[in-house]
Amino acid sequence: MRVVVDLTKCQGYAQCAFLAPSAFQISGEEALLYDPEPGEEQHERVRRAAAACPVQAIQLDRLAHSLPAGAYAEGSAGRIVIVGASLAGLRAAEALREQGFSGSLTLIDGEPYGPYDRPPLSKAALGGRIRPDATGLPRGGHLDAQWRLGVQALSLDLHDRRVQLSDGSDVPFDRLLIATGVHARPWPDPAEGALEGMHVLRTRDDAIGLQEALMPADGSRPGRVLVVGAGFTGSEVASTCRALGLDVTVAEAGSAPLQGALGNAIGAVAADIQREHGVDLRCGVTVTRIEGDHRVRRAFFSDGDSIEVDLVVAALGGVRNVDWLEGSGLAVGPWGVACDAGCRAFDVNGVVTDDIFVAGDVARSPNAMFGYQFLALEHWANAVSQAEVAAHNMVSDEADRWPHLHMPQFWSTQFGNNIKSVGVPTFADQVVITQGSVADRRFAAAYGYKGRLTAAVTFNHAKWLPFYQRLIEQAAPFPPDFDRVDRPDDALPVPAGVPDSALLARDATVVVTGHRPTMVRST
Repeated sequence: MRVVVDLTKCQGYAQCAFLAPSAFQISGEEALLYDPEPGEEQHERVRRAAAACPVQAIQLDRLAHSLPAGAYAEGSAGRIVIVGASLAGLRAAEALREQGFSGSLTLIDGEPYGPYDRPPLSKAALGGRIRPDATGLPRGGHLDAQWRLGVQALSLDLHDRRVQLSDGSDVPFDRLLIATGVHARPWPDPAEGALEGMHVLRTRDDAIGLQEALMPADGSRPGRVLVVGAGFTGSEVASTCRALGLDVTVAEAGSAPLQGALGNAIGAVAADIQREHGVDLRCGVTVTRIEGDHRVRRAFFSDGDSIEVDLVVAALGGVRNVDWLEGSGLAVGPWGVACDAGCRAFDVNGVVTDDIFVAGDVARSPNAMFGYQFLALEHWANAVSQAEVAAHNMVSDEADRWPHLHMPQFWSTQFGNNIKSVGVPTFADQVVITQGSVADRRFAAAYGYKGRLTAAVTFNHAKWLPFYQRLIEQAAPFPPDFDRVDRPDDALPVPAGVPDSALLARDATVVVTGHRPTMVRST
């Protein structure tokens, strides 16, 4: 049995923790931890927990009830190729079969593993609670697909409709889905990045290497861990390291942790939380040099200080996997592959293609709720939603195609706090605490842009997010003016402190990427 929890939906009701305590636990007030591969003796309890979840956030393998190969309903035929076999690629493949596609289906991915869940890698897996190789995603049925794992896509030939692979072969297609996601931004100095003790965290192999370095088999531990970057990954790594009892220094170029995603005002709360948990947090500084012989020994900062370190985690954000698409004729750039609301890719001239689709972290598409500006998102729920829309549209007539109207949502668990958001916090000029208490670390904050509600963030207050989501969808005025539960006395808007685009490019997981007068147009 494989288990995954859609933590976007989870609201911390803890029914699963009561019904299957060996598989599900609540950390802090709301943060859920779970075992993605519970033992056979727990299966019945886990099934009951999934059935009892008030928001139906627990997903289980359905292989026992899957259809045999060739038993799909009649649907469109042809050859569909999916490049990227992670969350978005897997969900698109499942949705294609559910939609009745009966043709050839090929999934290509550079990693040698089947689809697995990435969020646990910086949390439960890194902390030793589960194995990094135990995060495989539940399967929704027999896909009758050809898996080309461990080979990279090198180039795309639109004219001949072929994907060239690193093993020298090529794969022809009638329709193509690009779901290549992102990879961790490497350390800028290759020589320093090659030192023993330098790590990034994005893949299963990254998590295995970092876990072994944090908890060596001989029982030794690193003296001090330096985390460079205080976005979500960096903050979660710092949280896990502190839970392991390790000394941690975090270096952040911005003025606060999570600033690139939540702005400086709420980021200041995250900074207080880190320091309360013993993190040596240094904001407004960069790491200028890592010194070592064969392994890291000392880190130097832009303010002139330096510290001895045994291990460095470079949490510098993600780079979208689009190198293989350079020269293909598609609209490709640092924010990914541009596509329309139906997930159809644009070419370099802004003309929509008919048979090339995009989904997941690598996609940037217009959103009607935010002035039809393009959004680039690196979120679990968005990958699932966009993959389902792309799959439907790949096998549907023009008149039956769906738009991708997903409301951006994300979550993070760090230092025992459950942080969740809906909307686009970086598309805001003001923020106000609308419910709860910052001092108690249990509150909701609403974001606004030019008098309109654009986002909401909660710390250990997740059950209110659906309410704020409805307000955002209705373009409710900002600041909100309604009777609230647990309304603070000093509910006054303050500047959100969203950084400029240079910092957003490194730290943000939801970004409005156009239109700006200074943007370079295609030529």
